[in-house]
Amino acid sequence: MSNPFENAMMQLKRATAVQPFPEAFMKQISTPNREVRISIPVMMDNGTLEVFEGYRVEHNNARGPYKGGIRYHHNTDINEVKALAFWMALKCAVANIPMGGGKGGITVDPKILSKNELEKLSRGWARGMADILGPKKDVPAPDVNTTPEIMAWMNDEFMTISGEKTLATFTGKPLDKGGSEGRGAATGLGGFYVFDVLREKFNVAPGASVVIQGFGNVGGNAGEIFVANGYKVIAMSDSKGGIVKDDGLDIKALEEWKKTNGTLAGFPGSRIVTNAELLELPCDVLIPAALENQITADNADKIKAKFILELANGPITPEADEILYKKNIPVVPDILANSGGVTVSTFEWEQNLKGEHWSEMDVNAKLKELLNREALAIYEKSVAVKTDLRRAAFIVALERIASAMGY
Repeated sequence: MSNPFENAMMQLKRATAVQPFPEAFMKQISTPNREVRISIPVMMDNGTLEVFEGYRVEHNNARGPYKGGIRYHHNTDINEVKALAFWMALKCAVANIPMGGGKGGITVDPKILSKNELEKLSRGWARGMADILGPKKDVPAPDVNTTPEIMAWMNDEFMTISGEKTLATFTGKPLDKGGSEGRGAATGLGGFYVFDVLREKFNVAPGASVVIQGFGNVGGNAGEIFVANGYKVIAMSDSKGGIVKDDGLDIKALEEWKKTNGTLAGFPGSRIVTNAELLELPCDVLIPAALENQITADNADKIKAKFILELANGPITPEADEILYKKNIPVVPDILANSGGVTVSTFEWEQNLKGEHWSEMDVNAKLKELLNREALAIYEKSVAVKTDLRRAAFIVALERIASAMGY
């Protein structure tokens, strides 16, 4: 299995080969400020005690408090969390929001836990990490397999332990617990805004065909948003596999189908594909919106998409990046494409600190203006230094972080 942190460091090396940075800065940005591991004992419903491992990596806070999600996944480990924390530091700098980069996780398959066990586990993570958290220190959010309800449990636990009566320590909360309008769809919607402002630069026509890997919050929302804007989503997948429908999928109907049947397979008029086959389908736009390391040196040559929008974190390995670059397939990198989520999380933090509540229209208008501006800045950097969008995004982010650190 590819080590995500090693991949992140390879991406860093690849970008700084195009534009070098001071050696002292490179040493600092390559190393997390802090890595925390905790054990979380949970009394299970059957009376046995299980001990889970939890993580928080705080990579860099030169531009503001650490910010980043918490993921619950059976494959989550410290190297994955370290990579995600590094990408978050760059992502916040790319979006030009006043946040640093962090990430958290628990090694667990949450699908096998009862709601009671899940709540105990979540409160246990917040309890174990309480010393390092806070609105001016470290502000976590949801990620893979975590929800607004989990954020509300964690925020409640943090307030109980710290005595701080603030809603601004966790973002991605339910609306009635201080959450922001527009947060649920923010990653998918932000991805669409970035795509929409860049597509003309790469000759992607309106109404183009789209393939999406991933049917969670991000992939599902992206599917609905692309269809609503006149694009044809011809294939989608979840962790079990995917389906193709050449004349386009009705995403809402597909969501209902999955709710009822527990699978995408068998959706009327569709044919089944594996996740590996889905990535290699001929299409105009490919959106990896699942997990990391999906496009590698082994399959990059078989990619037939004309344009890739990374809504997952780290779905393309550095070796695959080189192959796609040589094939002239533009890749909008994760640190730009999926930065809508952390941007609206930052809006939520701001609203909580000020005691305000903004309308969904205001949130989306601010998101669009910000991402349009930053996407164009990265495109212009890619043209100026004659490189791909990933390296350009890294360079823009590194310039901003270096400046904040006094380099």
